[in-house]
Amino acid sequence: MPSVYIKTYGCQMNERDSEAVASQLRDRGYSLATSEGQADVVLLNTCSVRDMAEQKAIGKMQNLAAEARRSRPGQVLGFMGCMAQSRGEELVKGVPGVRLVVGTQKFHRTPEYLDRILSGESDPIVDTGEEKGSESTIREHLPAAIGKGSSVTAFVSIMQGCNQHCSFCIVPYTRGHERCRPIPEIVEECRELVANGVREVTLLGQIVNSYGKRDYPVVDGKSGFVQLLEAVHEVDGLERIRFTSPHPKGYGMDLVEAYGRLPKLCESAHIPLQSGSNRLLKLMRRQYTRERFLELVGQLRSVRPDIGLSTDIIVGFPGETDEDFQDTVDLVREVEFDQAFIFRYSKRRNTPAAEMDGQLSEEVKEQRNQHLLDVMNEIGSRRYQSFIGRDVEILVQGPSRKNPARLEGRTRCHKIVVFEGHERHIGQLLNVRIERVGSFTLYGNAAIHNLGSESE
Repeated sequence: MPSVYIKTYGCQMNERDSEAVASQLRDRGYSLATSEGQADVVLLNTCSVRDMAEQKAIGKMQNLAAEARRSRPGQVLGFMGCMAQSRGEELVKGVPGVRLVVGTQKFHRTPEYLDRILSGESDPIVDTGEEKGSESTIREHLPAAIGKGSSVTAFVSIMQGCNQHCSFCIVPYTRGHERCRPIPEIVEECRELVANGVREVTLLGQIVNSYGKRDYPVVDGKSGFVQLLEAVHEVDGLERIRFTSPHPKGYGMDLVEAYGRLPKLCESAHIPLQSGSNRLLKLMRRQYTRERFLELVGQLRSVRPDIGLSTDIIVGFPGETDEDFQDTVDLVREVEFDQAFIFRYSKRRNTPAAEMDGQLSEEVKEQRNQHLLDVMNEIGSRRYQSFIGRDVEILVQGPSRKNPARLEGRTRCHKIVVFEGHERHIGQLLNVRIERVGSFTLYGNAAIHNLGSESE
């Protein structure tokens, strides 16, 4: 059977979708190639959140198509994911050689479409239509397909789509409206993953803490999402639970308090801020204020003082003044995030912000981006330095990505730790003493400390 190489751009949702498609293809008899040069089929799973991500994927595909014409005739090239959904037929016309375009609700059709193309179907296949029940059609995982011990962490998609319609965001148009999977189905998937060696799951949704609002009524003050967390918490053998990406408006006190009463729920939270200016938050249609955001941070830290906090921030939004930007800088300094993903505003087609007055120059965006990065590097360095000399609990995930001779894992508050150890430690919870720090990375010494002391 043919071999397939999948390259993924963008968020964890895309990573998880790529894993699922890869698993389905393996079940169909396809093999997974280690590079595009060795593959009969190359699929790019794409992102549309920023223009740069789209241009990078298009540029990559153009290079692949040119190389295929020169030296790999017959290689099948295709787009999947968010850009495929938003651009559709345009990608086939714009990049000669592309044979397949699969939208976000049709991932599960990929093996079928590849079979048709490889059997001689001459016309390119483009499918970006909606499909009822698509949120439950892709549940296979690469770890389960390969066998036990292949991965100790896994993404679990609990919903698709988004109803938020922030003025800068294209996601509601590429992922569709919110559709949630049933709690029993999600729990069963988690059980299957644990049976295949997974110790930690990350629940995924475009706005993950809006899960179940229309499907699960509040019970004893607990939202549908907290009910789901409790159900997953009961899975035997599962050690850790994370979730991403939430929305500040979805943090009720039931979710805040869950951090204090569910031991498997890791004390880390990625809470997108986007801006520290109330004026811009209103223009962005974010439905909270800087005051509410600060209140939420205080609530979380009152329940878990050791919680790790990360965020997303957009600089250079249309009409952003120096005062607006300073509001963001001041809030970042006040909160002291452990990490921030900072993005220059990028116009997205068919979004209200793309038509707003006050579009800023790339020069101004870059200056603000760099200034905020410098502020975050200063804060991050100080917060990471505080770990030196402490013992932290990590889940060992495998060889370090930068130095395969060492191992790496993550603390409960989601910090990467690199240390010297043996492959038998993979999948274990270990206490490691931190002796130095790098750029947003902690380094442990060679000794493994199982003393049950302070953990993160």
